[in-house]
Amino acid sequence: MKDNRDLKPKIVASNIRKIREFRNYTQDYLAAKLSISQNAYSKIELGYSKLTLDRLFQIAIILEVEVMQLLNLDYSEYTHAIPAPGQVSV
Repeated sequence: MKDNRDLKPKIVASNIRKIREFRNYTQDYLAAKLSISQNAYSKIELGYSKLTLDRLFQIAIILEVEVMQLLNLDYSEYTHAIPAPGQVSV
């Protein structure tokens, strides 16, 4: 069985992808906002690239979610809590 430390980066990457898709944003859009190539962004979502704390915060801002929502281990728990684009969560 995989160590929990090995699973967390994959879960974060998966959460980023799911929230991006929920927002109907393309990988190209996020890559442009992050000033990286689409290929580099794709590697983030696949868990092939390690995320810096700064990059994680940048992604959270673009996706309009709290960083903790990206780190949450159970995506289904907060899907309903993701505000629509432009709305502020309370």
